[in-house]
Amino acid sequence: MEQWRLIPFDRFDAFENMAIDEAIFQNSQRGSIPPTLRFYSWQRDTVSLGYFQDASREVNLDYCRAAHIDVVRRPTGGKAVLHESDLTYAVVAREDDSPFSSDIMETYRLISQCLIGGLRGIGIEAYMMEEGRAHRKGTVDAFCFSVPSQYELLVEDRKICGSAQVRGKGSFLQHGSILIDTDPSRIHSAITIDEADTGDGLARLQSSITAVHDYVADGAPLARLCAGISQTFEELFDVQLVPGDITGEEESLKERLLQEKYTMDSWNLEGKRRNET
Repeated sequence: MEQWRLIPFDRFDAFENMAIDEAIFQNSQRGSIPPTLRFYSWQRDTVSLGYFQDASREVNLDYCRAAHIDVVRRPTGGKAVLHESDLTYAVVAREDDSPFSSDIMETYRLISQCLIGGLRGIGIEAYMMEEGRAHRKGTVDAFCFSVPSQYELLVEDRKICGSAQVRGKGSFLQHGSILIDTDPSRIHSAITIDEADTGDGLARLQSSITAVHDYVADGAPLARLCAGISQTFEELFDVQLVPGDITGEEESLKERLLQEKYTMDSWNLEGKRRNET
């Protein structure tokens, strides 16, 4: 049975979280690590921006500063997420690692199946969005959870998990967040939900998202959710997850990425790395 690496749940600040994910991704591109599943959360509330987003247009930076919300740009695409109380996962693998392939949407589908299994284990019946909902004309929908994309997860027609992916040199990084608890009013204040918002943005947001604590009375479902997702990975993919940590090489990469990228406003707010013109 093939062995994959499991990096158990931990909390880091926004910048270290993104640096760790990218360090593992870069190491995978070198072909030197097994497929990796990582669970984590955030030491402070954080807005994570998609790779291509315009921070000045799609995030209320003044509100974030006043509310002590960190802002970090992900290496993956997609839309902004306010990480308050959520479980974030990351999967890093080679495209030729079974059962994955170069098919991006199939990879989303496979990983979503594992997330569904984990949610079912704590009593939540989630299902995949088969077709992305059409955007309303004139909207920006900068918030990740405002519009579900294909194979993202819904519960009772409301989105509970959003994911994003990046690929390169035969490897991929997919990470995403399962909402454990959420405050729609705080999201609405931090992120530009819709440039054409006529006053119903908060109401539309409230009707489009849900969270684990809407269905589970358990005050601390994180451990059970991590265990359920891990078990489903093992069962569906016929692999063994072996607990471990990042390698020394990944630690060095992480530190370099922190220094040159993820602690820099030029990256987080403008999408430009140090010395990039």
